[in-house]
Amino acid sequence: MHLGNARTALLAWMDARSRGGRMLLRVEDLDRVRCKPQFAEGVRRDLAWLGLDWDEETAPQSARDDAYAEAVDRLAEQGAVFACSCTRRELALASAPHDPAEAGRRCVAGCRGEPQPGRPAALRVELPDADVTVDDRLTGRLAENPGRAVGDMVIRRSDGLYAYQLAVVVDDAADGVTDVVRGADLRSSTPRQVALQRLLALPTPRYAHVPLMLGADGARLAKREGAPSVAGLRAAGRSPEAVVGSLLAGLGLLPEGEQATPAQLLDGFRLESIAGAPAGSIAR
Repeated sequence: MHLGNARTALLAWMDARSRGGRMLLRVEDLDRVRCKPQFAEGVRRDLAWLGLDWDEETAPQSARDDAYAEAVDRLAEQGAVFACSCTRRELALASAPHDPAEAGRRCVAGCRGEPQPGRPAALRVELPDADVTVDDRLTGRLAENPGRAVGDMVIRRSDGLYAYQLAVVVDDAADGVTDVVRGADLRSSTPRQVALQRLLALPTPRYAHVPLMLGADGARLAKREGAPSVAGLRAAGRSPEAVVGSLLAGLGLLPEGEQATPAQLLDGFRLESIAGAPAGSIAR
């Protein structure tokens, strides 16, 4: 885990524990090639070292294909699904949800429902032309008409893997998730996910999108850019209390240099207190 992931996990844990909630751990491993078991084990080890526990580890996404297929069937019964053989570049789709282009775009190759012979086809869902309003606990009201803003959204890629946007909607409902705390880079995905929830008659959780941690260049931290990792700090001899203190100091929740365990900070904690807080920079 890089430090941005760690701070989001820390805030989610503190929000759940301070409100008497249950914490779930879910391994999101849709891409079976890139997602290795040792990576998931590393996440568990990092969380535990920071002092974060969980009440249940739910089924990983790699074990949920049947549930995703059922969701696709339900959407198809509504006449909302069509095959699309646009090229990978035209779709601008990848497993990770962090690029707005990956949230979905209109079918642009003229193959709508009639994929071109010899080209692999993805499945796309036509989002309804209806307004979606989400009252985010931290960032305020978010309003969008996904049918107009996005139009068509990939739900199963041309290589047969299910898309993140569909998977996370099905997963949250199956796992009984009531509250989602995640990075602000996923805020724009929320109305589209809510639109899918409505099509599938699934409940909508409460959302809170927390500030991202930024690197020295002002860009959000990313593993592929060599962002500092929890494992790296542990190997360098940093204590978990020092890392926790540094992560929260960037949000104004602790004075600079103060160290603490997450459990020591629960009394009086309110996630809403960080609304409007700066993103903060990497912990040292």
